[in-house]
Amino acid sequence: MTYWALNAIFLAVVLVVALVALRRVRWPAVGVTLAIVLVMTAVFDNVMISVGLVAYNESLISGAFIGVAPLEDFAYAVAAVVGLPSLWALLERKPRA
Repeated sequence: MTYWALNAIFLAVVLVVALVALRRVRWPAVGVTLAIVLVMTAVFDNVMISVGLVAYNESLISGAFIGVAPLEDFAYAVAAVVGLPSLWALLERKPRA
């Protein structure tokens, strides 16, 4: 199974949760957060891969990179930034009257 296939499973679940929570989430805030997290992911993933802390099977990656980090590595950041606020909005308790 390629990294994109594995990512597709998680991203599909996140997409469903985000669609259910569509009207409850503050999407502009999610967008700003996503931009910041993607920049941080790019920096720290490149450092971790460059020093040999993390390695990828060459036959399972797409070959698209940001620095030395494969593009597939960024799917986890997207899933976290979109999925967590969506879950939070759906699981929020309503105040009792």
